[in-house]
Amino acid sequence: MDQLRYTICFIKREDEVLLLNREKPSWMGSWNGVGGKFQNSETPMECILREIHEETGMKFQEAKFKGIVTWDEGDKDIGGMYLFLIEVPANYNYSVPVKTREGILDWKKISWVMNPENTGIAANVPKYLPKMLKEEGEFRYHCVFKNKMLLGVNIEEI
Repeated sequence: MDQLRYTICFIKREDEVLLLNREKPSWMGSWNGVGGKFQNSETPMECILREIHEETGMKFQEAKFKGIVTWDEGDKDIGGMYLFLIEVPANYNYSVPVKTREGILDWKKISWVMNPENTGIAANVPKYLPKMLKEEGEFRYHCVFKNKMLLGVNIEEI
């Protein structure tokens, strides 16, 4: 597979994750992890650490690589992103909400993210977040969309 174009990270603090309610496509108006597009010849790790700093002001030395999220919409090209996790201590202080040029950052309970009635979260996040948070290993989460509706997610170890 060619290099993917995006990165995404979930910053976890106990039973919460830091999410961004995006003001721009894709997933405009939905809560999602932080991340973005590669610049120049960045590695996935360099990209996600830069994006975290740009979007949150936080600086980290590393993030845990958890796999990749890919997607297709039938006959359209496959897209994808490198998936990362950072776990911070329970007493990690990051006051929210924070308004940024990308949207609004806020800590959200994982139970809120996973609630089946929640229509405010990017549709594929609840399909891969639990496995990503709980299991060791790296996985490919392939999401199949039709007319921007999520039809399913196939998961395989990589």
